[in-house]
Amino acid sequence: MRTASVRFSLPVLLHRRIVPRGVVGARSSSSQPKVNQSRGGLPRFHSPSLPSSEGDVVRIQGDEFWHMTRVLRLSINDRLELFDGSGCLVEGTIQRIDKNGSDIVAVKDPITVAPYGMQWHVFAAFGTLKGGRADWLIEKCTELGASSVTPLLTERCCAISENKVDRLQRVMLAAVKQCQRLHQMAVNSPMDITDLLPIVSQSKPSFIAVAEATPLFNILSNSTVKESGVLIVGPEGDFTEEELKMMKAAGATPVGLGACRLRVETATIALMSTLMLWSDAQNTSLD
Repeated sequence: MRTASVRFSLPVLLHRRIVPRGVVGARSSSSQPKVNQSRGGLPRFHSPSLPSSEGDVVRIQGDEFWHMTRVLRLSINDRLELFDGSGCLVEGTIQRIDKNGSDIVAVKDPITVAPYGMQWHVFAAFGTLKGGRADWLIEKCTELGASSVTPLLTERCCAISENKVDRLQRVMLAAVKQCQRLHQMAVNSPMDITDLLPIVSQSKPSFIAVAEATPLFNILSNSTVKESGVLIVGPEGDFTEEELKMMKAAGATPVGLGACRLRVETATIALMSTLMLWSDAQNTSLD
């Protein structure tokens, strides 16, 4: 039985503006330094809510509190950074620790960093993957800067459990912290392939991995950077002919990833890596 699909708002899913690296958003000023999302000197922790200004206090509990005090063994007056997963970052110090949590006081006003570069949305039929392979796919897409990953439901991959999606959310957050991203990658609920068609028709570029198609590099040589893009990878056993026909008719561009047959997670990471490096190079040349 197919898992119930979820329809998404296209403007929310696809619209992210391109900004040069290091440009900060509305809550920052022109005097703020550039923020390098890949290199942080202070330990960084996730908090859904942040202090709104210097001197404000926020309480950290749960897994982040455990990691802060038991793993890293931070103590009172130690400095750290908090981020909310939406681009906001604040530097603070530990003001108080008790058995249930720690109080963090902001030592600076928070800054907001806008998303950088093209926002790639991944749709991959990985519901049947076992042995940690789906975890690996989510972890690496996070590290490579994907904006979202959506499990795709197809004729040959017709379900993914909600427990698995919940686990993938935790894998994503751990990867966000490890790679120093300030924006969380969205791990969406499963989507039926028929619900993907309007997204494909409204998103350019939309690339779909297809055996023996024109090599991806050849396609990119005639492409330009946009605000967002879609990449689609089929299940083990690939898409059916009818599914491929539907997506091509909606506007998806078939791209080849070499002569070898790739696993779902390998094809996804190969495609995401190439597109990330390409779009990053294009944005750098425009800076």
